[in-house]
Amino acid sequence: MCGIVGYVGEKQAAPVLLDGLEKLEYRGYDSAGLAVLDGKNNINIARAKGKLCELFKKTDGGKALEGVCGIGHTRWATHGEPSENNAHPHFNDDKTIAAVHNGIIENYAELKGKLSRQGYEFYSETDTEVATKLVDYYYKKHGDPVRAIANFVLRVRGSYALAVLFKDYPDQIFAVRKDSPMIIGVAGGEAFIASDVPAILKYTKSVYYVANTEIAHVEKGKVTFYNLDKEVVEKDLTEITWNAQSAEKDGYEHFMLKEMHEQPRVVKDTVNGLIKDGKIDFSDFGLSDKDIAKVKHITVVACGSAYHAGVAAQYVLEELARIPVRVELSSEFRYRNPVADKNCLVIVISQSGETADSLAALREAKKLKMKTLAIVNVLGSSIAREADGVLYTKAGPEIAVATTKAYSSQLIAGYALALKFATVRNTITQERYKELLSELSTLPEKIECILKQKESIQHFASEAANKKNVFFIGRGVDYAVCIEGSLKLKEISYVHSEAYAAGELKHGPISLIEDGTLVIGVLMQENLIEKTLSNLVETKSRGAYIAAVTCGDDKKVENVADVKITVPYTDGLFAASLAVIPLQLFAYYLSVLKGNDVDKPRNLAKSVTVE
Repeated sequence: MCGIVGYVGEKQAAPVLLDGLEKLEYRGYDSAGLAVLDGKNNINIARAKGKLCELFKKTDGGKALEGVCGIGHTRWATHGEPSENNAHPHFNDDKTIAAVHNGIIENYAELKGKLSRQGYEFYSETDTEVATKLVDYYYKKHGDPVRAIANFVLRVRGSYALAVLFKDYPDQIFAVRKDSPMIIGVAGGEAFIASDVPAILKYTKSVYYVANTEIAHVEKGKVTFYNLDKEVVEKDLTEITWNAQSAEKDGYEHFMLKEMHEQPRVVKDTVNGLIKDGKIDFSDFGLSDKDIAKVKHITVVACGSAYHAGVAAQYVLEELARIPVRVELSSEFRYRNPVADKNCLVIVISQSGETADSLAALREAKKLKMKTLAIVNVLGSSIAREADGVLYTKAGPEIAVATTKAYSSQLIAGYALALKFATVRNTITQERYKELLSELSTLPEKIECILKQKESIQHFASEAANKKNVFFIGRGVDYAVCIEGSLKLKEISYVHSEAYAAGELKHGPISLIEDGTLVIGVLMQENLIEKTLSNLVETKSRGAYIAAVTCGDDKKVENVADVKITVPYTDGLFAASLAVIPLQLFAYYLSVLKGNDVDKPRNLAKSVTVE
């Protein structure tokens, strides 16, 4: 949510800032703004409500704002409605300080009251104006930006990434973060601040990951870090392995379509990253065989699609490793006072590694002395740094808000965990292990095969364009696929959809079936096809229009389904990796037919870094 960029160097800053903000549009926003220090030490500010194109027009693509040092922001409204007045950057009374901020200042009302008593007046409804004027208060008191920001950190409760310009410090930016992502890149005589890697990928791959409550003093080609005691903190640069092209559409109409087509490569790269000498090897991820042998049960915590990947992993882990697995929503885990158990492994799944609820759940687990493992996609992210072990997926940058390739790579991580636990616990034979390992290597080719059938799924989407309600049903791993397919449809097509374990239909939901209701059945589990088919027949007898995703030539399926989508055969445990592809495509094409903004669906953000 929200996006921060900053630049100091030799180029005109505003065009660079606008380019960075454009790369962060996927994070979700309702207004945008820039603040640039000109050569006369004035801070010039431009803000606009709505899409970034409005800010482009207002600043003539950035040309209207002179200066080589500045900060920019895309805002997602939290305190105060979307408006130019509430847009960032915000400034102090005499416009000698300007700031942009991601996150939420929880005690802003208390701080606002204190500042009001000190004579400060407020022009907006935002917590960010309060934050800016709090920095101003301490700067006027101490005359030192680093000390002012350190005092700010000590007084503020909440999550934030803050970047500040001071008129008295030309060509310099000061920044700090707590629980909201921030990176700083350097290249030659330039330095960049951003909320996420894609914003600066075309300029540099050398970045610093700012730790909680670290203060950064950013100058041309140079960054100095301080702790709250104003002591210098030494940090190492990290080299990003993603290339700039991976954050571009590369000829596709939408990022989501491009990212769906990247799934064969992503799955292959993730599989290859987990296998050494023909075996699953976790030695580099902080999870040894000795650690695995101590684990008596597993809790998976995640949000959204990552939670759905965890549900799929639960079925596979319990089947292969015969170990109890519980899957919980991060937002529930963090508040329900979980029972501490040193023999429990807590697995936190997050694409960004910054998901607020998942990060809080991780910290709760660590506080309770439970072993933690992160499955994340972003190197150096907060969850990756704080977990005891980390397994990186190989999805590369994912720009579309609705995840596809990151979800697919998380599935692979779950399969690998199951296979590794099974071998350590001796719950499967070596023959079965090798068979499943071999099957993993065939998944990229099979996904590619499904993607080549996209025209038939596009045709199905056109037939379903007027459907108002869609139900997904399945059993076992197929149910895990259904909840992800339903979420994709909701996210980008805005069609009401629900997913149910097929056996639950007669316990209430079947009352919602009426003539023409679309019911999509996932039938990838050979031992459960007949059971799910019987549930589909029940809905058909009540007027439902049936679509079936399956991997066989079962005539019984053809006799029931109005539309049959066939995918290549795979072991039922890995079925989610194939069955989800047509559901992703269906949601995509339905969204396109409705004229929606596929990559940036309404009301949603890519990275949810606040509650």
